[in-house]
Amino acid sequence: MITTDAPQRPLWPVDDPVAFRAGLRDWVESNWDTAITVREWWSRLAGAGLSAPTWPERFGGLGLSNRDGSVVEEVLAGVGTIAAPMGHVGFKLAGPTIMEHGTAQQCAKLLPALLRGEESWCQLYSEPGAGSDLPGLATKAVDTGDGWLVTGQKVWNSSADVAQRAMLLARTDADVPKTQGITYFLLDMNQPGIEVRPIVQMNGDAKFCEVFLDDAYVSRDDVLGRLNNGWVVNRTTLAYERSSVASRPRRGLVELASGAKSGNLDRVIAEVLQARPKVARHTGNALPWKQVLALAQANGTAADPCVRQELVQYYTMIELQRMTALRSKAALAAGRHPGPEGSITKLVISQICRKSRDLSFAIMGAYATLAGESAPEGGELLRVGLGSPGVSIGGGTDEIQRNTIGERALGLPHEPQTDRNVAFKDLVGARRQS
Repeated sequence: MITTDAPQRPLWPVDDPVAFRAGLRDWVESNWDTAITVREWWSRLAGAGLSAPTWPERFGGLGLSNRDGSVVEEVLAGVGTIAAPMGHVGFKLAGPTIMEHGTAQQCAKLLPALLRGEESWCQLYSEPGAGSDLPGLATKAVDTGDGWLVTGQKVWNSSADVAQRAMLLARTDADVPKTQGITYFLLDMNQPGIEVRPIVQMNGDAKFCEVFLDDAYVSRDDVLGRLNNGWVVNRTTLAYERSSVASRPRRGLVELASGAKSGNLDRVIAEVLQARPKVARHTGNALPWKQVLALAQANGTAADPCVRQELVQYYTMIELQRMTALRSKAALAAGRHPGPEGSITKLVISQICRKSRDLSFAIMGAYATLAGESAPEGGELLRVGLGSPGVSIGGGTDEIQRNTIGERALGLPHEPQTDRNVAFKDLVGARRQS
């Protein structure tokens, strides 16, 4: 259970929707204060179980259903508060994976800091030679007796430059087939032997990084699951990643980067809100349908039959994705991992991002190529459009999602794998392991 200086955890009558919502609103209005620091606000949320209300109570949540969890988000958004800390991929990926595979000591050590917004997480998965073929990773971990020393290179690691901890896949046995010799580590990013270099994308953002590991240390207590069983643990993370790819904070909530490196923890909330940029930046790589419609109306193209058809198609895709995502939420509510619906959602999101780019560019024409705050939509059309191809790659490529759907949902034959029973050291390119 989380221990903070926050007020005693209140009890809300969940079985009475009206009283539940009223009780939540009373608590939020009593505790939301722009004169306190972000750290104090997040500590209050965590102490009340509202940082992750759908998590089990033993892990710091309230054990609410997804429906009741949405009510919590609605109430917070209605007041206009700072959203609960996400820890980048901490809440969606690291937390659920640790709850399922971690020891009691690991849960007690890692989850409270995540819920209080004190730590942010990243994934150290992909490598220059192991992207879609992730099991072919060559980053190695050498046993030193009391822990491991990790050496290798990772790439396309979102927000690794501001993360305190990482979910790391590394090879601990090269004498067995590639999926059998991988271990899942929980890596402390604040140590010598780790160099992080942000990668500037073509839209000007630098959300991704490459990470170089040179004898970075991991203790024996920071192995998640069993030694050499990391690929099994990783499947849990990937299932949550695919089901959460489309989720966005509710409109009205103020998103804020968490973790000590973000620089937000000890800032007064009023100062944080005042310093927010005047031009709202989209966190994703697709524009809301209403915004695209408004662009067409403002530019006199909403009556064009071809544009109207494209607008209807875009709206339909978004609605289908929304309903498919509900299936993932239903799976989680039923206590099981999301299945193929996670891959379907991920694949549709890629299509939505491409449609957003093509449709908004077609509506705006050459104006869509302008950047800067003086450009249409503050330059967002260009930035969002140029970022759209990345969605088809990150979190598993479109091709991987199609394979997953074909094999696991439709029962099609698996892709041929000539290396299934070959020791990793005997594979072409495994000399990097030496």
